[in-house]
Amino acid sequence: MAKGEDPKLDMTPMIDCVFQLLIFFIVTLKPEDIIAHLDVNRPAPDAKAKQDETPEDLIQVMIFRDGFNINNRTVSLNTLQGVLAKLASMSTTQTILIKCASDSPHEKLVQVLDLCSLVGLKNLSVMSM
Repeated sequence: MAKGEDPKLDMTPMIDCVFQLLIFFIVTLKPEDIIAHLDVNRPAPDAKAKQDETPEDLIQVMIFRDGFNINNRTVSLNTLQGVLAKLASMSTTQTILIKCASDSPHEKLVQVLDLCSLVGLKNLSVMSM
């Protein structure tokens, strides 16, 4: 080293050593399974709930441009009203799935919704086909 020259520290070997230590710790790290150590208390099942109750069948009402189908049977509007009234007399919580064809008029959907409301059916789902 010449007189008057500032001493310099070469950082390249130190940076190489730091990167090698970083790679070593990343490769040898074993992550702990946190989910296995969670302590969760789940509620007990409701003893009052009926276990053997079977769900009621889903009733499908299909609306087409030229008429109505209920569970794949073609019916008129008056027959549909009678069938829905009979279903409502058995259970007003019966699920009714109303499927509308893309070319069916909105008026027919409104008629079916009015019939369901008239007889007291509450669980209605409307979708397009």
